[in-house]
Amino acid sequence: MKKIFGNIAGLKANQIKKLERLYRRRVPVEFLVTPELAREICDLSFKIKRQVGILVNRLGRIDYIIVGDHQQIFIPDLSDYRTYPGRLKGLRCIHTHFDNEPLTRDDITDLLLLKLDIMATVNISEEGRPAIVHIGHILPNSTDGNFYRIQTLRSEQLNIGCLDLINAVEDELAHARTLYEADKNRERALLVSITTDSSVHKAEEGLDELRELARTSGIEVVETVIQRRKRIDPRFLMGLGKLQEIIIIALQNAVTMIIFDQELNPSQTRSLTDKIDLKVIDRTQLILDIFAQRAQTREGKLQVELAQLKYLLPHLVIKNRAMSRLTGGIGGRGPGETKLEINRRRVRDRIARLEKEVSRVKKQRRQQKARRNKKGLPIISIVGYTNAGKSTLLNTLTKSKVITENRLFATLDPASRRLKFPRDVEVILTDTVGFIKDLPKELMVAFRATMEELESADLLLHVIDISNPYYNDHIESVEKILVSLKLEHIPVINVLNKKDLVDNETLLNIKSRLDGIPITAKSDSTLTSLINKMQAAVKQRAFPV
Repeated sequence: MKKIFGNIAGLKANQIKKLERLYRRRVPVEFLVTPELAREICDLSFKIKRQVGILVNRLGRIDYIIVGDHQQIFIPDLSDYRTYPGRLKGLRCIHTHFDNEPLTRDDITDLLLLKLDIMATVNISEEGRPAIVHIGHILPNSTDGNFYRIQTLRSEQLNIGCLDLINAVEDELAHARTLYEADKNRERALLVSITTDSSVHKAEEGLDELRELARTSGIEVVETVIQRRKRIDPRFLMGLGKLQEIIIIALQNAVTMIIFDQELNPSQTRSLTDKIDLKVIDRTQLILDIFAQRAQTREGKLQVELAQLKYLLPHLVIKNRAMSRLTGGIGGRGPGETKLEINRRRVRDRIARLEKEVSRVKKQRRQQKARRNKKGLPIISIVGYTNAGKSTLLNTLTKSKVITENRLFATLDPASRRLKFPRDVEVILTDTVGFIKDLPKELMVAFRATMEELESADLLLHVIDISNPYYNDHIESVEKILVSLKLEHIPVINVLNKKDLVDNETLLNIKSRLDGIPITAKSDSTLTSLINKMQAAVKQRAFPV
């Protein structure tokens, strides 16, 4: 391992040797740092006019020596020191300060974001000797918004029971964690949204939907966080203060992953995982995960895998910490980079094969469509926002048993059933995958073969859950997707589902404004008006009876 981290340019040979000799020193577990070692570090720092720091592990061994400039030190990449929920990094940082300076904002940021055991600064006197010592550690159960505690000591008070202090902090974290360990195999997530809107209404709506997506994926949501900013931070989306807050919430609540409502680019994912040291995903990845869990047919599995790989490919461009663990590379170049390139080529090759298979599926669908057209049966497709009640409506109309759940994307694979109207008019009724706002472009492309099933529809039933407070936004999202698929020319009947959950005055207002037919999809007694309108629409299309 590299002995000295930082810029040693300009240092004399004997000064570098003194720095290297620090590796032979050991710190007793009860000491923050020994007085002798503190004097050595201060003496070196005073002579070279730069801050000097050490990172000490819990066995008292010095793992890193850091040389900074006059104002600060720069802590090296600590990604090899993996932390776990309820645990700290296992390293404490002690470094020198000039000008009688206390812990700085950068010191506190490093303490919280890196989850260090302790951050300490030793002020150097005018004679180059240790003066006042400031130490800070994470405060697990803060009730006043202070996520850390700072103490001031004299240089002769360094026997602080250091290991006992660290263990006490971790015991508090472990105690909080035991409250949440009923299901150790279940992910616990913190949901985050960063918005530049003056109002947080849309961000709240987005997090409500993200919560439902998480529930659908089997993830337990611990808490949600919204930050309103004038500008999105290009590295972390949020400010460092909010990032610190997230770290503490994660520690206190045994969070295992952070889910962002905004789509993260590869460099943002890398920056966040380097700082947060937890699994970080965005809304797109969550939706892809749900599709991967729920795809049943070979066609659906092909399309989901294709979407996942297309999302993954640009994230392989940057060799981040996760990829380093995967490849076992040594540094910026060499075997690790070669392995990364191999992974990228394999992904591209797999994408090419999947695209060929999806093309074959597309050809088969055209053939099926041609056979249906020969029979001359009208096709009615049910569309709508996810979890609006489309599959329930199909089941009630056709007396079938398509799977229905009160979860987003309960239906991924399209289902078709025959429906005979009272006057012996027969049609094919097709259920489709639910739409969602900002549907990931990877899914739009991958599922285009499935979406093309809608192109042969003669009538669309747009099912709208009018009990959902965001139904207007859902309507807008569905209409945008229909336009993007060039299906706006197909006649649409607005089906106002879950009328039993809305008061009469609101129902009449929505019915008038949307020119729709109110129903309760679970109750066939409420479907008479809809069936009559469907039959009339089919007759208008001049299909044989």
